[in-house]
Amino acid sequence: MAGRSAYWIAWGVLTVTIGGYLTLGLVAGRAASYPLLANARALFLPGKTSHGHYQIELKCETCHTNAFGGRDALQDACMKCHGAELKEADDKYPKSKFTDPRNADRTAKLDATYCITCHVEHQPEITRTMGVTVAGDICFHCHSGETDIAKERPSHAGMKFDTCANAGCHNFHDDRALYEDFLLRHLHEAATRSEAVLRARDYASRVSEMESYAAAKYPLKPLARDAHDAPASVKFDAKLHDDWFTTAHAKAGVNCSACHIVADAGRPARWTDRPDHKACAQCHGPEVKGFLAGKHGMRLDQGLSPMTPAMARAPMKTDARNKTLDCNSCHSAHRFDTRQAAVDACVGCHDDAHTRAYRSSPHFALWRKEIAGEAPAGSGVSCASCHLPRVDHRDDDGKRILVQHNQNDDLRPNEKMIRPVCMSCHGLGFSIDALADTALVARNFKGRPQVHVRSLEMAEARQKEQEENKRRRENAGAPK
Repeated sequence: MAGRSAYWIAWGVLTVTIGGYLTLGLVAGRAASYPLLANARALFLPGKTSHGHYQIELKCETCHTNAFGGRDALQDACMKCHGAELKEADDKYPKSKFTDPRNADRTAKLDATYCITCHVEHQPEITRTMGVTVAGDICFHCHSGETDIAKERPSHAGMKFDTCANAGCHNFHDDRALYEDFLLRHLHEAATRSEAVLRARDYASRVSEMESYAAAKYPLKPLARDAHDAPASVKFDAKLHDDWFTTAHAKAGVNCSACHIVADAGRPARWTDRPDHKACAQCHGPEVKGFLAGKHGMRLDQGLSPMTPAMARAPMKTDARNKTLDCNSCHSAHRFDTRQAAVDACVGCHDDAHTRAYRSSPHFALWRKEIAGEAPAGSGVSCASCHLPRVDHRDDDGKRILVQHNQNDDLRPNEKMIRPVCMSCHGLGFSIDALADTALVARNFKGRPQVHVRSLEMAEARQKEQEENKRRRENAGAPK
């Protein structure tokens, strides 16, 4: 009898322990930050998470902000992270489009006022190549029957209902490079422009005009070699000192303390040997914001440990597996070499076919010429030229050109790269075809596109048809 009691007591203790462990993993606020509790939380995942969210999949509170909030809470979470991106893209399908009574019949079929109607997480079977979770027949729900697009556009007759979002055709939220008026403005362009250069960053020329710039702390005056202000307790490293002295930081009066002493979350400012992205954000706030929104920095944005190549789903080099990703990972502390960050930092980790082909590509040949001083600034094409594009940024300090550090911003889908990147050097038709040719992308654009998207021809044919119809109507109404 005593043995049986001991068995039930042990069973009860084990059950309570396991239940407590699982409960703690599920409800503890910082469970995702502790490996033991994170393992418990992982057991509750209902399915594989998409490419865009898997890094933060154990920080459930990011999306599930209210356990009983339903789809409204999820919608708020979606817009918190992606709302600014949709606004910047001039989203063609905002919520207001579907609250319009004229679209009530379509909303009844597919309530597109909620992101999760189309983008259902934890369903790998409907996850597209770029990590966006969308059913293949999503367009068919609205564009069918009496609204059959082929009746309005004869050129679309015979096209399958699941091909609307094929490369070079329609992007639901961001059609800036594919909508008809834009296509018509860029008909018959040459494959490569006569002046193929990227726009230059202009932070250095604009910083003196920025009201937010702490000129008292960073006086925009070159510092003398012996003017460093590191405390005496910090071991002097001549190489690091020389690296710093050759940079734009030293030329702009940015001393050691500017980066190494940073106040954090209300705590007193103190020296730190390894400043993180918060130090960079003091002057480069928009760039850091972009970094935290992309796959390189999104874990840091959620208070988790830094991303490492070992966590990536894309192929990465074995010797880089445990490298932690922050600003200094690419920009090399003290030197902050943008050329190093533009190529070597990328190929030092990534090991996919596209990256491996870069050094034998025409783009790299142009980059080498620019670096050697044999070609104009901006004529070379580095990894960063395409994946960290120069974009217009406007805030209280005015407008300037900066590098978008969210390396995913123009990859979902890759046609988003056309306007900010490809068309700096290439015509629209060539750009659409090149990005639609997956084999050419894998070769890092070595060769010419073997895929042709007929978007421009279709737009031109429709324009001619409309002009002809207009002439007929005018002739029909003309007096005899």
